[in-house]
Amino acid sequence: MGTWIVIAIVVLVVLWLVFTYNGLISARNRTQEAWSEIDVELKRRHDLIPNLVNTAQGYMGHERGTLEAVTNARANAVAAGATGDPAKIGAAENLLSQSLRSLFAVSENYPDLKAITAFTNLQETLTATEDKIEFSRRFYNGNVRDYNIKLQTLPTSLIAGALGFKAFGFFQADEGDRAVPQVSFGNMPSAGGPPGPGSLPPAAGSGPPSMGSSGPPPQS
Repeated sequence: MGTWIVIAIVVLVVLWLVFTYNGLISARNRTQEAWSEIDVELKRRHDLIPNLVNTAQGYMGHERGTLEAVTNARANAVAAGATGDPAKIGAAENLLSQSLRSLFAVSENYPDLKAITAFTNLQETLTATEDKIEFSRRFYNGNVRDYNIKLQTLPTSLIAGALGFKAFGFFQADEGDRAVPQVSFGNMPSAGGPPGPGSLPPAAGSGPPSMGSSGPPPQS
């Protein structure tokens, strides 16, 4: 009788391990898939910005500081993406979003630029991409929350580390990302000013981990 009890306990433990392991695998895969959606949208935005700056620079020559801010923010975002650290990527992308909003606000004072179809199309595409990034951010963070809760909840937490599962970091938006940019129109130039910053370097091929790799990096 005692032997059968031991066998039953062993079978139950094995079944629990199997179901727990499969549940963690599913949660990790969902999180990696959610990260890959963010990765796609971020790279799309990085690829669109050089065309936007090149289109605007002939009409916003006296707004060189605004254009350079976009250029530098884009370069920093590409560099942060290569680190694979959600905290660094989030901070850099937030600054890029703010610089783009400032550029769009300034562009309202240049009717000749706003009349260019290429510029308005790029602006609309970037705005739509911003919305997709925000949606993907929320979806990813929701999956990270659920996955991390699984790892931290008993009894799963007792075996998760031994099975090689680690917590993922959140992709946070800070308060500055929602702030309204302060723009001054004190010196509005006429169209056709000197060109702004030159062409931008292409986006780096290595970004945050996508679905096919090891996934977003763990929290420190």
